[in-house]
Amino acid sequence: MSSWEISSSNFSQETKLPLSPQLVEDNAFQPCRKNMGEVEEKSKDIIKCTAEKLSVDEVSQLVISPMCGAVSLFVGTTRNNFEGEKVISLEYEAYIPMAENEIRKICSDIRQKWPVKHIAVFHRLGLVPVSEASIVIAVSSVHRAASLAAVSYAIDTLKAKVPIWKKEMYEESSSSWKRNKECFWATSD
Repeated sequence: MSSWEISSSNFSQETKLPLSPQLVEDNAFQPCRKNMGEVEEKSKDIIKCTAEKLSVDEVSQLVISPMCGAVSLFVGTTRNNFEGEKVISLEYEAYIPMAENEIRKICSDIRQKWPVKHIAVFHRLGLVPVSEASIVIAVSSVHRAASLAAVSYAIDTLKAKVPIWKKEMYEESSSSWKRNKECFWATSD
């Protein structure tokens, strides 16, 4: 049995993670049609902003569906350098209700553009050391083109519109709040 078969066989549709105040799940979308006796499965958007370490496997498992042949992921990690400076960690801050609302809008936009099944967007807050994930986006769809396009759109739009702020912490005890060049409210120098 391959590692993919092992990991997917350990997950059932009935398995659900406990909801926390920071986990938002939206099942208000239209259910899929039943085909040859398949169980009806509603589309879901799972959004979480958390100070906890992110698990790529956990997020990807949330979007797996027997109706889909593709799960596409984006994992953004803290790199150890920026413009010649040695970065030791990033620090993220957000106004969570507004951030989650903007992410919900992104999920809605994705559903208008591509035929996707499930969407999960998890963003880390607080300190994120080098090599750890700051964001994990997972999207499932019947075919790969839709989920790949949706993941790319999700990260680009999130960086442009969602009020999450990033501070780079440097080795020599200095730090710098970073402006997203994609952010629509940022002014050019």
